[in-house]
Amino acid sequence: MQKVQTKNRVIEVYDLPEVNLDRKTVTSFGEEWTSFHDFSDADIKLSGDKYFDIVDDKMLTENSVVIDIGCGSGRFIKYLEGRYGKITGIDPSSAIFAADKLLGNDNKIQLIQASTDNIPFPDNHFDFGYSLGVLHHIPDTQKALNDSVRKIKPGGYFLLYLYYSLDNRSIFFKLLFHLSNGIRWAVSKLKPGLKRIICDILAIILYMPFVFFCRFLKFIQVPEKYRRLIPLQAYEQQSFYIIRNDSLDRFGTPLEQRFSRPEIQEMMEKAGLRNIVFSTKIPYWHAVGKKE
Repeated sequence: MQKVQTKNRVIEVYDLPEVNLDRKTVTSFGEEWTSFHDFSDADIKLSGDKYFDIVDDKMLTENSVVIDIGCGSGRFIKYLEGRYGKITGIDPSSAIFAADKLLGNDNKIQLIQASTDNIPFPDNHFDFGYSLGVLHHIPDTQKALNDSVRKIKPGGYFLLYLYYSLDNRSIFFKLLFHLSNGIRWAVSKLKPGLKRIICDILAIILYMPFVFFCRFLKFIQVPEKYRRLIPLQAYEQQSFYIIRNDSLDRFGTPLEQRFSRPEIQEMMEKAGLRNIVFSTKIPYWHAVGKKE
């Protein structure tokens, strides 16, 4: 372990074991969050509200000791400001230094560069944990979830978001996904600079037509239950900065896995979580469970 002194804090940097890790994916996310880390307060609130809609004040209090597994740019840590006693953000990539810049000098925040295989805390240490859009990028997602939940105290809670397998969507959505997955396979192999340019172009030509159409339907007061039938409706309120970021996330990532709601339920139960509650809202699927 090395200690790196930044302007804001000391960051512990651990060697990454080659156990449950895809190096290309880790490098890709380091590049992504280095490019996208300057989020506005409105972007952070809009993103956070979507994931923490099922987390109440009993699960997460101002005294909670919290861990963010795969913190990336640190935007969810910033979103939770004032709702924890202390929080630790862990990420295996160089994104940890982007998080340091976003979060500034705050002695309630600890940042560590490590993976799910070597989380440097004893088991049963944290009151609350979360991993949002991360574990599906790890080769053995179940093992990564087990390793994460093991750090949560009995009676504590864990919030999880994994990419869904479009199990609640039509065949049209699934066909679009397979098309986009082919694009991802090609784009993810490009060099970082070219990859960002291509993903920006994809944000314009693939995302924005659907986004503008959904915004128009909202303007003429078409109910959301109908707008949800349109691909990418979740982005109708998002800024172009977030859309560019998510385009790079979607098409630039070498390793991606997807799971159905029943599969996620089973995975959470295997990790030792009970009383699992799934959100009925986008993004699918995010759920919270209580550790036995």
